[in-house]
Amino acid sequence: MKTTRILTLIAIAATMLVTSCSGVKNCRAPELDLPDAIIDNSTDTLTAADIEWWNFYGDSALCAIIGKTLDNNRNLAIAAAHIDELRQLYRISRSEMFPSVGVNIGANHETNDYYAKGYVPDPEFDIKASVSWEADLWGKFRWGKREGMAKWQASVEDWRALRISLIAEAAKAYFNLIALDNELAIVKRTLINRSEGMAKAKLRFEGGLTSELVYQQTKVEYATAAAMVPDLESRIAMTENALSLLMGEYPGARFIDRDDTESDIQVSGEIPTGLPSQLLLRRPDLRARQQQLRAAMSRVGITYAERFPSLTISLTGGWENDDLPGLLKSPFSYVAGAITGPVFQFGKKKARYKAAMAAYEQARLSYEQRVLEAFRETNDAVVNYRKARETTSLRTDSRNAARKYVELAELQYRAGSINYIEVLDAQRRYLDAQISHSNSVRNEKLALVELYKTLGGGWKE
Repeated sequence: MKTTRILTLIAIAATMLVTSCSGVKNCRAPELDLPDAIIDNSTDTLTAADIEWWNFYGDSALCAIIGKTLDNNRNLAIAAAHIDELRQLYRISRSEMFPSVGVNIGANHETNDYYAKGYVPDPEFDIKASVSWEADLWGKFRWGKREGMAKWQASVEDWRALRISLIAEAAKAYFNLIALDNELAIVKRTLINRSEGMAKAKLRFEGGLTSELVYQQTKVEYATAAAMVPDLESRIAMTENALSLLMGEYPGARFIDRDDTESDIQVSGEIPTGLPSQLLLRRPDLRARQQQLRAAMSRVGITYAERFPSLTISLTGGWENDDLPGLLKSPFSYVAGAITGPVFQFGKKKARYKAAMAAYEQARLSYEQRVLEAFRETNDAVVNYRKARETTSLRTDSRNAARKYVELAELQYRAGSINYIEVLDAQRRYLDAQISHSNSVRNEKLALVELYKTLGGGWKE
């Protein structure tokens, strides 16, 4: 059959055009040169990131806040919708590899009235099905499928990275809120003591037992502490509003539940950090960059394949007749094959290929840079947590010493050994020591949250 011979010749010609040359052979692999350990000589086989966040944080009030954040946060919902968008686009790119099938049912009535030939009616009725398929000779569609998959997977990793960030943000805001509550309680207790001291100083001054200097000094100390209350209440309100926003709620919609006492999420003095390769596998932001690199490589493969001719085969069959009653007795078939390719495009497709190569190089360097940054962030987080623990220990000693200092100063004042100004100085130092200790405990918790985040904790496959 003549048509079959033509299609055979077209297929043979197309096959002869295929070469073994790969469009991505010049894409360099990332040069990571991973260190032997994340920090010092720590090469643990386990890592704190293996602990689920609800077990890591422990605090039931905090876990409820995190749960509502993950359920209601709008940014996380946007990221989830983006995943679904790219999943559908991947399905489109995958379908390009298969033939397209169409059905046409039509009828038309054409009339011709040419000069000197008279009126001629020309009706036509047809029922036809068509199949069209472009052979993936150069891998264009295969690379397109890989690109769609990589972009889809990158969006999943971006969602996971955002999830970890939201968990960390909620935990940090919560611990800041606890610290602010604690600081406000310290200040209010101090105000009660200073109010009593001011009343006693006033009685002594009015009774002629002390000078006005002491009385005015007690008023200054009371006013200084009292001025801290509005600022703390404002910061508490703003922190509560930040948590409400994370949970997808309007500010002031409800009271933010929290424990009355400082929660404890200490795991141990030495947090296992795991192996460097685990960090690459754990952190979703690094995994997202890997997928973006694969997508960039796939784009190189697509632009390379587009530089060569394409083979398209079409088949149409059905019934066609100018008389409706005889339609199903009039079979119709049409087979066609075509090779199309660029002849003169003034280097446009070659330029697209080079542009894709440049984009891949950017993605490769971006991935390498992000790996370096991730190791720096983790190293910083480990050091910061260790030093925060040391600071908390020192601040605890300082607070205990300041409390003892106040007790001794009050005893010596009652015995007449010192004046009341020295008692006020001891009380001031004790207030500062209590606030510094509270902040150091908060900073230790924030450092642990950051370490957990940098290790990639907070999600499971």
